[in-house]
Amino acid sequence: MNQRLTTLLRISFVLLDLLVLNVVFVICQYIFEAHISATDRLQYTYLWFFCNVAWIIPSWALNIYNDKYIYSFEKFSRHTMHAFVYFLGIVMLYLVFYKQADLSRLFIISVLSSFAISLLMNRFMHLALHHFFQNKDHIVRKIMIIGYNERAKKLAAYLEQEPMKTEIVGFFEETGKVHELSHYPIISGLDNVIEISKQYKVTEIFSTISPEQQSGIYAMINEADQACIRFRIIPDLNQFIRKPVHIDYLNDMPVLSLRKEPLDDVGSRIKKRFYDIVVSSLVLVLILSWLIPIISLLIWLESRGPVFFIQQRSGKNGETFNCIKFRSMKVNRDANEKQATKNDSRITKMGKFMRKTNIDELPQFFNVLMSDMSIVGPRPHMLKHTDDYSKLIKQYMIRHFLKPGITGWAQINGYRGETKTVKDMNDRVQYDLWYLENWSLWLDTRIVAMTAFNMAKGEKNAF
Repeated sequence: MNQRLTTLLRISFVLLDLLVLNVVFVICQYIFEAHISATDRLQYTYLWFFCNVAWIIPSWALNIYNDKYIYSFEKFSRHTMHAFVYFLGIVMLYLVFYKQADLSRLFIISVLSSFAISLLMNRFMHLALHHFFQNKDHIVRKIMIIGYNERAKKLAAYLEQEPMKTEIVGFFEETGKVHELSHYPIISGLDNVIEISKQYKVTEIFSTISPEQQSGIYAMINEADQACIRFRIIPDLNQFIRKPVHIDYLNDMPVLSLRKEPLDDVGSRIKKRFYDIVVSSLVLVLILSWLIPIISLLIWLESRGPVFFIQQRSGKNGETFNCIKFRSMKVNRDANEKQATKNDSRITKMGKFMRKTNIDELPQFFNVLMSDMSIVGPRPHMLKHTDDYSKLIKQYMIRHFLKPGITGWAQINGYRGETKTVKDMNDRVQYDLWYLENWSLWLDTRIVAMTAFNMAKGEKNAF
């Protein structure tokens, strides 16, 4: 309900963190100006620019400005600390591999430590702002709820969890329909709803009674508009659909969908396809052009046989395609039915290294160019697993509304590799469905960045 305020807070903290980073850099440059020669000044400018990039990447990849974090001081601070550790690592790598000048160690330590302290001060500022907003009476939401039923009680519970200050004044309901003690008072019946709301200085009215059930609701809506009170209706869809739905409009006709799918839009599909072509082309030209001959030779020297392992997998809309990987196992008859397990005797030494670093997946960029796959999406499964799990997990086949990906939302959240139980697969499917409903190019880029981080630090499920 406070989405605009949440967005404003997110943008404010993004800009504030970047601001303090740049202010710290300017101040340190001023303090150490006498020790910076004219020939080295350009290298300090490069470092300045790189530090901004080095902060944006981990803070974006770890999504530290997420709605669920910025309203919690502890979560916000903890995720900021994680991002700062990655920031330090990126800056250190830059200094080690791209050092072109004798940069002052004291200058670098001063910048990094001052930025860390500034971030901590920002988080305490976040805490102060949160308390400020919570204690400002003029921005409190005062809410009345029409009807006292299961939806009304659930609505009250949800409103209690709102991060900004929300005061539920009470319920409007006929006394004959109330047979229990309510958490909030029953203010009155359905007569004079607007007048009584004005007396209590209510800013919003939620009605869990639809106009079809109570014709007087239409009059209340008009009266609420005249009184500058926002009127909202909570429809009861339980008799039709017993799960959250997405509402869209075809002109003035409401259309209910079981889920929101950003990639159902043609424009979004074009953007994603363009993104796939550009990134996969760069990988093929800059990396695979020289990596394939080297990996091919190493695979062949250890285990004679084909360099590539081509297997039919389940793709978009349940159609099959040939998924290309570097062969990481000895040639065996179980490859199309049995998943790789920890200490699997079929995996070669070279294969173990490739699987640990995800190098074995790189040939799938050819699949991306052929439009069988996308860079980001649900991981494609073996045909046998699709057949087995589709009978055990109700929502399993929904993940096939999308093209499969080289990496995915489930994978960066720890669900990669062997699925030992049906619950493991069900959890993976839930992450895939979340991605389907929340896709954006920024999310794709974040997943790619997180995949790179996970590759660098190693993953316990990669074997």
